[in-house]
Amino acid sequence: RGVSGSVAGSVAAIAYVRDLSEAVPRVLRGALVVGPAAADGINMPGAGVAANINLPVVDLDAWQAVLDDTPLARSVSAAPNSNGIFSTKPAFQSTANAAVQAYFPTTLAIRATTLVVQGYRLNRVVVGGTREGTVWRANLDAAELNGYVEFRQPGRASASSPAGGLSGRLYARLSHLNLAAGAASDVEAVLNEQPSSIPALDIVVEDMELRGRKLGRIEIDAVNRSAVTSGSGVREWRLNKLNVILPEARLSATGTWSALNAQADASPATGAARPVADRRRSVMKFTLDIADSGELLRRFGMPDVVRKGKGKLEGQIGWIGSPLSLDYPTLAGQLNVSIEAGQFMKADPGLAKLLGVLSLQSLPRRLTLDFRDVFSDGFSFDFVRGDVNIDAGQAKTNNLQMGGVNAAVMMEGSADVVHETQNIRVVVVPEINAGTASLIATAINPLIGLGTFLAQAFLRKPLMQAATQEFHIDGTWADPRVTKIDRSAKSDGKPSSVN
Repeated sequence: RGVSGSVAGSVAAIAYVRDLSEAVPRVLRGALVVGPAAADGINMPGAGVAANINLPVVDLDAWQAVLDDTPLARSVSAAPNSNGIFSTKPAFQSTANAAVQAYFPTTLAIRATTLVVQGYRLNRVVVGGTREGTVWRANLDAAELNGYVEFRQPGRASASSPAGGLSGRLYARLSHLNLAAGAASDVEAVLNEQPSSIPALDIVVEDMELRGRKLGRIEIDAVNRSAVTSGSGVREWRLNKLNVILPEARLSATGTWSALNAQADASPATGAARPVADRRRSVMKFTLDIADSGELLRRFGMPDVVRKGKGKLEGQIGWIGSPLSLDYPTLAGQLNVSIEAGQFMKADPGLAKLLGVLSLQSLPRRLTLDFRDVFSDGFSFDFVRGDVNIDAGQAKTNNLQMGGVNAAVMMEGSADVVHETQNIRVVVVPEINAGTASLIATAINPLIGLGTFLAQAFLRKPLMQAATQEFHIDGTWADPRVTKIDRSAKSDGKPSSVN
């Protein structure tokens, strides 16, 4: 039967050839034309269902809602699941049914100024695609992305697979993808809902842009699955692979994004267990291989903080919230840093202020020292290395070392990333000689810490102690306060502070 009419002010023509000999009509072939071409009538394909849509706005979500509201779709979605419970959420379940799928296009051509799909808006869109069963394949060209996409719709729950049957899968090979702030928030919202049939991801993007930051080549392999530690249906997002490849660095990471509501605490009134608020925690284990730390910081909005510098930053961090949005107040983890052959420059914006403190530019600005030339333009280093522990946005170290041509610098203390303050002890040996070289030849064991390391070094080389200067840096990153420590008064072998 053919139907002609108007869709949002445009001409539309729809026709299906069906076999009515069975209880459920079977679609043999069909055509759907929306837009100017519909005025020329319908060319029925030899097999399958062909769709040609040319509209200013194409809302696939609205079409989905219409299809889900048909009598056939309602009968499918009202069928009991493997537990004998009737479903009231037909969106994926009904479309997975073969009877409903038969009405969907097997070949698809879309041209639209705006395309809405799963809540996302794409602009200036041209799509050419095909469908085989529940697998959709398409070449897309839009302002936000370009490339090949393949989507396998999830299967329905069954007695043999009560968790949801065959999981969905999104496979994409894109030349570019731009997730602006709004689109990134939409992604977070979809992932945060954690529907049981959320698709697995196998995505490669040659040119990725996230919230205005160009991230280069991105490779993602991720799945959504039941958490091993919970039998309550709680899902976790398992990131099997995340590679970010830039000219300045390469990030390799794995991780999870899982709900915390499987935990429980005791009610102060009754003592009975109660669920913790439904929050999700991101955990990521990563290695960042750095070819040029200065250019990497420039890419992320912190220019002229460090010049050159290559090495590695690796560890594991976690925070409450989305993988796309780092939350400093809940940040926790461990890091190891090892960077060589660079120079700290003058720093000002954001996190760069902390690097400005570490560059020791504040020392000659606040104090009259005999090694002003060492730090006046930022510290040139042969290496920076050490370990950092992070808890609730507080970064702490007791073994950070920096070695340069004119000085050896050792630090211990903490930095509050949330409030941008620090409390750091700095030890400087300004003249490099055989003794100083041996002082920094070996990395400080974090189990020993800076105090024990220095005490042992001064016992072996007492003359080195006379040249050593010590400082305390606190206050804010933007306006650090420097206090020189008087090393002449000693009681337990540790220097005392002079205000």
